[in-house]
Formats: sequence, C-alpha cells, structure tokens
Amino acid sequence: MLSPRNLLFKSKISKRKHTRKPKITNKKQKFESKNQEAVLAKPPPQLSGEDEEHDGVAGEGDDGNFNLKGSAPSHSHGVQPLGNLYVSSSSINSRDTGLGNLQSLTDELILEVLGLLSGTDLGVLSTVSKSFYVFCNHEPLWRNIVLETCKDGFLYKGSWRNTFVSAYRYSFDIAGSGIKVRDFYSDYLFQSWLCANLEMKPEWLERDNIVRKKGISIEEFVLDFEEPNKPVLLEGCLDSWPAMEKWDREYLIEVCRDALFSVGPVEMKLEDYFMYSDQVKEERPLYLFDPKFADKVPQLGLDYEVPEYFNEDLFGVLGNERPDYRWIIIGPAGSGSSFHIDPNSTSAWNAVIRGSKKWVLFPPDVVPPGVLPSPDGAEVACPVSIIEWFMNFYNSTKSWKKRPIECVCKAGEVIFVPNGWWHLVFNLEDSVAITQNFVSRRNLLNVLDFLKRPNARTLVSGTRDRVNLHDKFKNAIEASLPGTLDELRRKAEEKRQQQKKLSFWESVTDSKVGAFKFSF
Repeated sequence: MLSPRNLLFKSKISKRKHTRKPKITNKKQKFESKNQEAVLAKPPPQLSGEDEEHDGVAGEGDDGNFNLKGSAPSHSHGVQPLGNLYVSSSSINSRDTGLGNLQSLTDELILEVLGLLSGTDLGVLSTVSKSFYVFCNHEPLWRNIVLETCKDGFLYKGSWRNTFVSAYRYSFDIAGSGIKVRDFYSDYLFQSWLCANLEMKPEWLERDNIVRKKGISIEEFVLDFEEPNKPVLLEGCLDSWPAMEKWDREYLIEVCRDALFSVGPVEMKLEDYFMYSDQVKEERPLYLFDPKFADKVPQLGLDYEVPEYFNEDLFGVLGNERPDYRWIIIGPAGSGSSFHIDPNSTSAWNAVIRGSKKWVLFPPDVVPPGVLPSPDGAEVACPVSIIEWFMNFYNSTKSWKKRPIECVCKAGEVIFVPNGWWHLVFNLEDSVAITQNFVSRRNLLNVLDFLKRPNARTLVSGTRDRVNLHDKFKNAIEASLPGTLDELRRKAEEKRQQQKKLSFWESVTDSKVGAFKFSF
C-alpha cells in the first residue's frame, strides 16, 4: 500500500459550506447513562493496527504545493484521502464495508445524522464496526456535544471525546485513543484533519497592499480613509497603552482570576481557556470573544484607550442601551473569523496587543469567492474553515479586477475596517487583541438606514431591543446633537447632485480625446 507519507495529494478538495447565522439555537443533550464511560472507552471488535502516518504528507492544491506543520500528528484513525484507494494493493474501502446499506450516503450526511445522537449513543454505535468507530470518533461531533452540555465551561483533556468523558467522571481512566483502521478512505474526513494541520503557504502571506500610515492627523485620516470608506493600517497608536507591556499570559490570568469569558456558546475562566488553546489541534479552534470584558474585569478596560482617530462614537448617546461594541479577542494560532461584515453597518478598529493576524478584505460591492450571502443578508454560507477558503478560493482572486486588500497586522498596529467591507482574519500565532465598533458622523446615516430595514429584527445584533433601536438612536441623536441629522442629509444630497452632474458630462464627453460626442 502507498503510504500517505509519500503521497502527492492531488485530489480536488471538496468545498464544504458552513452557514453563519446571527443567532445559533443549540439543541439540548444530557448525559444519559451511568455506564457511558465504559462504553466510550471500548474499542470496536477486531480492529487492526496500522503504522502509516500522515505527518510527512506533501500535496498540491489549486495553486501549488502545500506542507503540514512540523508538529502535526498523524490522523488518529488512519483515514486516508480517497485517491490512495486507486493505488492501493487492495480494492477494499473499509468505510463502505462497515456501513452496510448506509454506504451510499455521503460522509457529510452520515455525520449530520450522527450529530443528532447523544454521547452515550455515539459510544455504543462506535462498537458496531470499524467504519462506525471512525465516524463516531469524528472530533467535531464530540465538540458539539461538549459545548451543548457544558455551558459553565470545560477542562480540555487532549480531545473532545476525552473532555466529554472526564466532565461526567473526572477520575475515569480513558483507554488510549487513536486506534488505526486499515484501508479507510474518505476525502471529507481526511480534509478535516488536513485543514487542522496545514501550514499557511508563503504566497498566502506575501501580499501586503494596504496603505500604512504613522503619525497622521485626524483630519488626514478622515479625508483620506474614513470619508472615502477605505481601510488603513495605523502604526504607533498603541505606544502609550499599558496593555502593550502588561498583557502577557501570567498577568491576564492573575488579573482575571475567576471571571468567566464568552468562548463560543460557553463561559470559561481564562486559565481554562489557555489550557484548551495550548492543546487543541482542530480545524476551527474556539475563539475567546467577549463583549463584557471591561465590566467583568475593570482593570482590562483601564489598560488601553481608544486611539484618537476613533474618539467620536455616536452610539454613546444611548448609554447602557447601546449595542455591544467592544471585545477582547484571544485565540491560538489557526483560530480566526471567516468572512463577515461587521454588525449594524458600523465601522471598526482592531488593535493587536500580542501575536499577529492575517487580514483579507473585500469592498462592499464585491462578495468574496466561495461566500454566499442570503438575499436579505441574515445568513452567510462560507467554507467550513479559513484554511479551506485559502486552499480553494484564494488563488482565484489574483486575476480579479478588484483584488482584495491584504496585510499582516502585528503587535502594536491598528487596522481600520470601514463599514460594509467583507473581511477574514486568521491568527498566525497565539494572539490577543482589542476591537471596537463605532459610529461617527461619516457613517451615521448609513447606520440609521440599516437599523430601519424591514428585517431589522434578524439583522440588528448586540442588543435585546432590535426592533426599536432605530427610533431610540435617532431620538437620542436629535436630543444630544440637534441639527446634526439635517446637516448630514443636506451634505449627502449635495454630494448626490454633484455625482449626477459628473455622470451627465461623462455621458456627452469622450474621455479619451476630450471632445464632445452626440449621444442623444
């Protein structure tokens, strides 16, 4: 058999989709069996060992060779890409023989069905055959179960399956995992492992076409970037932040103590989150993304200040009723945010305190390849992981007329993300950042238009009162800043009229020779 160690992986990577919704409703699952730990620890009958490893895989995607991380483990259960079957000395795919009549279902559909089961049921089903053993030990299944059952946090134990068992019986000695199954071929399962262990290719990082500025005036920022709605990377803005010197891991753990932070759908102590992030090797690592961090730990809010370019934030007129607007963001290398547009049509700034982040941004009129927003904007379907997007779609942007804005934002730097821009963020190393969304005069009318859309109930985020936010915000602006809205509307109308005049003269002038032409 050809080992994946020597395989040149040329299979076309399937393009899986993950749908982002404004609110996720989690199904409820409970621990159902007092004997489940014994079931989960029991391997399937007559499993054969296999010594082949994936840690030397080199491959080729749509845009060239790729390599695995040096620390990448082999696939726990010996799953190989389907292309290996065609060069194997055996024509048997144990994936099919172990599924019986279910073999005609796609891997994705099988996992969807298994996702309806409890941990106990998955453990029982994993003993039925080698094939079910592999499917039932697919880590994302156990991750979902842990996140749905451990709302108060969890202690990560090297794998999600082990974490589930230890949450029920902490002292239980879990049997060694990673039993190899011979001749199991699946592109879908292999790709999940591949995306978790793939290195970022150098060409994915080399493009840096964002405008960089240092020490510019507020007027220059407004005129050159905020008014024309263009991204910019600002240097030197964080030099006076205490966080730049203080926010190492030891300090954060000490100052945060027992405070619980939002990590996906659960709440965790920071020390427990670091325990997870140090061990995890998965396709989509959990992100610590908490909007109430300064309320939970006031010292964190004192360790930074808003850069002067973003001091005007008109949502502040709402006081405590304003939508969520600031977050502490902590994540391991490989974590990040897939393509999205920031909430409520706001603009944002993101300051990196530790680590570095890869940014890819598309203007509002350009939907990134592989991203499928619903007509009303309430949902966005995109590749399951950021690495998968780079593998399948990044190369195609090189030939686009409107190419994305890209950069690597390092510690001490701030990126301005204008309203409406699609953006993807990928942590190249363990990272800590602060981000805030804001509304200035340059964006106020856009935000008000967004808040009064007919489907505002599904689009507006960060507040309980989605329906009435528009009226509350408008009334507060008129009370706090009388005449501001009228002045902004007047200027917007003047700008529209000016654009109409320009478009008329362009219609009767040949731009190449500067002469009039009769086009009417």
